[in-house]
Amino acid sequence: MRILTTRLLSATAVTVALAASPAIANESQTTDQSEEAGDEDIIVTGKVLYTNQVNAVKTPTPIIDVPQSLSITTSEDIRKRGFDSIGQIVDYTPGVNTSQGEGHRDSVVFRGVRSTADFFIDGVRDDVQYYRPLYNLEQVEILRGPNALLFGRGGTGGVLNRVTKKGVLGENFTGYQASVDTFGEFAGQVDLNLSTSDTAAFRVNAMYESLNNHRDFYDGERIGINPTARFMLTPDTTIDLSYEYLDHQRFIDRGIPTGSDGRPAEAFAEIVFGDPELNTSELEAHLFRANLQHNFSDHAKINVTAAYGDYDKLYANFYASGYDQTNTPDQVTLDGYVDTTRRQNLTLAGNFITDFATGSVEHTLIIGGEYISTSSDQDRFNSFWSTTMDDNEFFTIARPLNLRGGVGVNASGQATTNDFTADINDDTRVNIDVFSAYIQDEIEVTDWLNLVLGARFDSFDIEVNNVVDSEIRTRKDEEISPRLGLIIKPQENISIYTSYSESFLPRSGEQFANINGDNNALDPDTFTNLEAGVKWDINPGLSLTGAVFQIEQSSPQVDDNDASQLVIVDSKIQGFELQLQGSLSDFWTVSAGYSYLDGEQVNQNGPTGLRPRELPDSTLSVWNNFQITDRFGLGAGLTYQSDSFIDNGNNAILPNYIRIDAAAYYDISENIRLQVNVENVTDELYFPNSHSTHQVTVGAPLNARFAISGRF
Repeated sequence: MRILTTRLLSATAVTVALAASPAIANESQTTDQSEEAGDEDIIVTGKVLYTNQVNAVKTPTPIIDVPQSLSITTSEDIRKRGFDSIGQIVDYTPGVNTSQGEGHRDSVVFRGVRSTADFFIDGVRDDVQYYRPLYNLEQVEILRGPNALLFGRGGTGGVLNRVTKKGVLGENFTGYQASVDTFGEFAGQVDLNLSTSDTAAFRVNAMYESLNNHRDFYDGERIGINPTARFMLTPDTTIDLSYEYLDHQRFIDRGIPTGSDGRPAEAFAEIVFGDPELNTSELEAHLFRANLQHNFSDHAKINVTAAYGDYDKLYANFYASGYDQTNTPDQVTLDGYVDTTRRQNLTLAGNFITDFATGSVEHTLIIGGEYISTSSDQDRFNSFWSTTMDDNEFFTIARPLNLRGGVGVNASGQATTNDFTADINDDTRVNIDVFSAYIQDEIEVTDWLNLVLGARFDSFDIEVNNVVDSEIRTRKDEEISPRLGLIIKPQENISIYTSYSESFLPRSGEQFANINGDNNALDPDTFTNLEAGVKWDINPGLSLTGAVFQIEQSSPQVDDNDASQLVIVDSKIQGFELQLQGSLSDFWTVSAGYSYLDGEQVNQNGPTGLRPRELPDSTLSVWNNFQITDRFGLGAGLTYQSDSFIDNGNNAILPNYIRIDAAAYYDISENIRLQVNVENVTDELYFPNSHSTHQVTVGAPLNARFAISGRF
């Protein structure tokens, strides 16, 4: 493995040494597809489709002028690379890596900061814990570094925004895709656009997936349908309406334990430490969105968004919570719980955007406001075994474990039964009201100097009804988050920037389940980001960027020696990113990225000498696409992740790995494509992430996905 890694890293050294661009150059889509995304966002030059703006920044700002690291993955990238999850996109994005998310949710580590809630859809917060589908997306945008000005609370290490497909005026088309993989998973998608007039269009994206993978018992299905409508009320006024229904069920796999050496116990790589019947997650969601855009003139416009989401989720699981390889090598401790969440989110947001001049100085000004009302009820019941009379039980390690439907035989040979109703862990009813206002000015001082100045005010008001303790607690936090950026442009296609931004996270956490005990007394955590970088559009189809950064977290904590006093504990993560993306020749495009991260845990006594968990010092990804003929193309790539620690005590290790992927496609005609994507070509046993010490994800072995897609 070490020899293979060395050879591959050497082979890609020249490409990666150049590194990085948040602007993403992709091979051309059809003219219909480029028009579909809007002339403002897409420039077509020859055979190159160049996405030069990002929706998440809310203003029509070219990526080269955004003083922040960001990346865009387009719908064509998703199709050509065979992506079917957020995690696969993250694998090929510098500065971020995946976390396990307990097997039931997207979880991304943005520059060393793990998040399950910093997700947005069309700029609207989407904070419920689930796996987000890709079937209805125009592009995925990943911004790195804290930035509360545009997103409010959270965003402590970065944010991920999904941009959905909208109705296309004046066109009628149908897109489709069907696929099957070597595990037996199959899926289908359809994208139907009907323009009834020059001012009205209706579009429906739908999907079905029957889930399967390399692990025992794994199955599930996912259904999604997203009808949308676009109406041009006047030449200057457009409204988009959307409803999305999601129904998602899957088996939950929390992975395998680590051994006495702190590394994954490879001997158990084929064993599922769970219950074939009770390890499950079920989600039903109804999402409504409406967006109104009106142009007052060529220099002023507004957009207003209303969004409502209703989520009903159940999550039940058993998992390995303990393993003593030295003393009881054939036994594992299982723990478990069942958790339900019922959440409703209402978001109302508006932005006024204008550009004007004061003398020779040009301004692009955005003034915005947002109101979010959230109602979230959640409860959790621990497992409760009839033999131990608590939530833990010991089982003999076997494939499969002697457990099904909550009934089994423990390691002592005794029959045991679990009861998911006997031991309540928590039951909280939460109401949140958030009011926000922000202003930002992008100032073109001269042709070579731009400034970005802005600030956001947030009022975060939370009420928690702790049903178990018959207690109601409230807290209100008000925060101002500034943003400052300086961009120097020695040439139109080069920018050198530095930026400073802040974000905060209330003590109720990402999922605001509780503010009991000391949490009620503590101020929010604050995060600051200092970043400097360079962006170079080498040509309209090739971009290069690099950035160095430092994220500092300030966390108020109760003093160890005096519980009536608070102390502020600071910790830092620093690093750099490089990325090169675009066309190196008429037939060769590349996407290559490298990131380096370093940090140290800090407590009240200062630096601990311990590294933050889930912080690999190096990650590398490279994808090459070769257009062999007009109809035939090949792809090849790799992802590398260095060692990292699973736990904060630095006792458990997630080993480094390198995975090689490949692809091939053939266009039978302009409307039909055959494609195969091969993952883990060398069939390596690897472990991409872990939730905690004894829950390490087992990566998929060699597998292939076959697809047919087209458009007519």
